[in-house]
Amino acid sequence: MDMDLSLLQTRVIGCLIEKEKTTPDQYPLTLNSLTSACNQKSNRDPVLELSDTEVQEVLDELNRKHLIREESSFGSRVPKYKHRFCNTEFSELKLSEQELAIVCTLFLRGPQTPGELRSRTNRLCSFSDVHETEAVLQKMSEREEYPLVVRMPREPGKRESRYAHLFSGEVEAADPSEYSTSAVSSRISNETIQALEERIAELERTVAQLQSKLAD
Repeated sequence: MDMDLSLLQTRVIGCLIEKEKTTPDQYPLTLNSLTSACNQKSNRDPVLELSDTEVQEVLDELNRKHLIREESSFGSRVPKYKHRFCNTEFSELKLSEQELAIVCTLFLRGPQTPGELRSRTNRLCSFSDVHETEAVLQKMSEREEYPLVVRMPREPGKRESRYAHLFSGEVEAADPSEYSTSAVSSRISNETIQALEERIAELERTVAQLQSKLAD
């Protein structure tokens, strides 16, 4: 699978998926409603300020990729749009409710930790705990045909690694050895030794200063 979606394309698809689940009475979306959804200040990262014209251009791009469909309701001249991204007769991509919720949230907010994904998908699906979220993410990253997500290298000072979707090309993956028991123990040992060495050096400077004052 090689969709190679841009940021704006994932934003539009993410909004369509989100609104299909959270406000089904208003779905499919008009261009105006979709633009408002793309520009929401909450549950979006980055926050965008797109015009109707820019969103229409993205819709045209997605239409050429066969990832959205335009519909006109009876008696209305205003076209409405729905996604064909997955779980339709037009798409070979089939996702579970939890997988779809994760992809949607990654489209709308970028890379996130399992804990963040569990809490931010609560309007789209339910996870019993963060371990279930991690299990679904692992399954998505190990799909035989094509992985959907990848675990990113852990950022300094962070306890959890973030996950990113793979619908916009390759993303740098985390080195599994980084999370092995031996690697973690080694890193802790090195950090402990370095801290002790710095502390000893500080004490030695203090002692030297005291000795100098006594000598005076």
